[in-house]
Parts: sequence; structure tokens; C-alpha cells
Amino acid sequence: MNYQGKVYRPWAEAKSILIQITLGCSANTCTFCSMFDDKRFKVRELEDVFNDIERLRHYYSHIDSIFLIDGNVMAARTDYLLKVFDKLRSTFPECSKVSMYSGLNDFRRKSVAELKELKDAGLTMTYSGLESGDRQVLDKIKKNMSPEQAIKGMQMAKEAGIQTLLSFIFGLGGKERSHEHIAATTDLLNQMQPDEIAPMALAIQPGTVLEQEVKRGEFIMPTELQILQEEQYLLNHLDFNTFYWGDHGNNIVSLKGALPDCQAGFLAKVNSAIDVRSQAEDRVIQTFSW
Repeated sequence: MNYQGKVYRPWAEAKSILIQITLGCSANTCTFCSMFDDKRFKVRELEDVFNDIERLRHYYSHIDSIFLIDGNVMAARTDYLLKVFDKLRSTFPECSKVSMYSGLNDFRRKSVAELKELKDAGLTMTYSGLESGDRQVLDKIKKNMSPEQAIKGMQMAKEAGIQTLLSFIFGLGGKERSHEHIAATTDLLNQMQPDEIAPMALAIQPGTVLEQEVKRGEFIMPTELQILQEEQYLLNHLDFNTFYWGDHGNNIVSLKGALPDCQAGFLAKVNSAIDVRSQAEDRVIQTFSW
């Protein structure tokens, strides 16, 4: 495959075939992210995408799951995406799942009718980065999205019947705004009620604006205890049915399962981890880059 630049996919899509539809991220302003700093956003030529799809058919006799990259494929025009889905459907009739990254703002920039067309054409799931529900944190990280816009985007995806996973980041408020960050994020999640959620611990990516803020002392890293207390708060206050992908490699406690069925057990594990670390409350979280 002729992938251009760095390639990313959610850890839940480890077994999916990757097809590059767009290059980079149409926003690419988030201070904590360096995923697509090696390319400018561009929608690939349809002919090139079709060639990749046909090449994959030669390599694989059976494909169950496809993940479309790069950063927010949903930013492409709807008529373009419908042609891609038509090609996928005709080339891989056995495929049961096609997923992509989509910003919550990308949902808002389409109509519900367009989103329903994409769902009917074969889109089964989208992955969206919420990052935080705290307006101050969202402004600080230059997410270019308000809590109200996040709610609207999710409402439109739900109305269209598109299954959505929201990711967010423990510790993104730093040491000084840890509680405000997790309280607002939990409240927003309870309003949005996504089908699945994926919390992950903050990791400072090399070359990012956030890395420079840490070096200058403008952003104080959270402690291990604060990260665990954020997850504790989250699990204590979530009140809707969802699937919890809390098993990212940077998370202190690895948790994965359906809520509320697993909620009490998850909370017990987090409480136990807090007890172990209660005497080292100043130890800064140590994570690795993506």
C-alpha cells in the first residue's frame, strides 16, 4: 500500500485493513497532538483510492473489517465518500465493518440526511476525540470546539444511527485543573451518551506545543494519584450504558468491558490502585508517546 506519512489507527482496530482516504487532519491545531505534523490535509484522488482498494482485493481473499485513515475522513465531501463506500461494497461484499475517524465538528458540517446516507452506504462506526468537557481546557489545547458543539455533533450522529466511540484524556487539565477537567468531562459524557468511550492517560508527544509548555513550566504534569482519582470520579458518576475501552497502554489500570455491568468491579480496581499509591501522591505520571 502506498501510505503517505505516519499512519495511525485506534487500538481497537488492530485487525482491520487500513485504507488511506485523506492525508492528515483538517484541523491539526491541538497542542497535545503531533500525529499529522508531517503532512497537510488533503483528500486523495478517487482513482488512487480505488487502485488501493483493488490492490487489497488481490492480497486478501476475505476481509472482515476496514478502517479508513487519516485523521478525520468525515471531513471529505459526502458525494466523494459515497463513491468510496460503493467501491468498498462492490469489492469486499463480505466485509461487515467499515470505520473511520471523525471530528464531532465534522458531523455538524454535514446534514443528518447526509450522515444517514453514509450509514446506509456501509459506515458502521466512527471514532471521535472529545479530549475534555471543560471549556477552559478545550480552549487551552486549541481544540476549536465548544461543549455545545460537541453535544450537537453527537446528537446528529445518533440521529443518523452512526455508532460512535469518544476518546478523552485523563490529566489533560494538568495538575492544577484536574478536578475541573474530569468533572466537566464526565458531565458532558452523561449528556452525550456515546455508544463507546475510550479514556487514556496523558502522554506528552515530542515536538508538540504542549511539550514546550511543560518545559517552560506553563503546564504542570498531573501525578499518578490524580490520574487515578480522575478515573475514580468518572466511574463514580457515569450513568449511562456504554462500552469502556480503558485498556490503552498508558493507562495505570487496564479496564475493558460494558457499563454499568462492569462499573463496580472497575471502580474496585481503581480504588485498590489508589490505595497502593496513596503514599506517593507527588509522583508525576510516566507515559510513552503514541
